[in-house]
Amino acid sequence: QVEKSVAQGATVLTGGRRLDRDGNFYAPTVLTDVTHDMPVLAEETFGPVVALIRVDDDDQAVAVANSTEYGLAASVWSRDIEHAVSVGNRIESGVLFVNSLVMSDPRVPFGGIKRSGYGRELGAAGVREFTNLRTIWIARTDA
Repeated sequence: QVEKSVAQGATVLTGGRRLDRDGNFYAPTVLTDVTHDMPVLAEETFGPVVALIRVDDDDQAVAVANSTEYGLAASVWSRDIEHAVSVGNRIESGVLFVNSLVMSDPRVPFGGIKRSGYGRELGAAGVREFTNLRTIWIARTDA
């Protein structure tokens, strides 16, 4: 995704390559000059890659965030927590983080919307996703 996006005009600010060591490690990567048609934005990216897009205001930021067909998680950063939550509530995502990186925690449900998944894993809600409820109804004839 990074290579294809760079070929389409994205700029590598840092990273953009595999690390020279045993195993499969990729350098934390920041891309600028990213457009909506580039793989790092048009596809769901898993890895240490950030695609930066400059916006003028909250409305434009929300529009950019919602323009994808994916919606796993969103992260909004601000000194004003109420404002961050207000903006975050307008973003279509299964999980919202305020002043925190996206992560999963076994204590709370995690999962996406749109093409990023259906249902939840982890937490009490996640346990229910993996259970099969069965109803048994007994009609009493001697009552």
